[in-house]
Amino acid sequence: MQSQTIQYPITVQAIRSKGCNPRLYVYVPLPLAAAIGLEPGEQVQWTLLDRGTLQMKRADRAAALPPAPIAKAAPRKKSPPAKSKNTPARG
Repeated sequence: MQSQTIQYPITVQAIRSKGCNPRLYVYVPLPLAAAIGLEPGEQVQWTLLDRGTLQMKRADRAAALPPAPIAKAAPRKKSPPAKSKNTPARG
């Protein structure tokens, strides 16, 4: 069985506090977290494989969970046309 590659580009953000060095922050997009069943508060470990590749590994207890199905966004409903304010008054 061939696995499907899912990619989501993200931007590394900086958290700057007075008197402290900036900290870099990355997030896991919700579709990726849902695909592997990642939950808030889980412990992960980063491994530097080379200058262009970081690997994130979950704790063993969490890795045993089956991946959750990827949720698809529901189609947006079309809004009814706005009523014109320039309609003549009846009466």
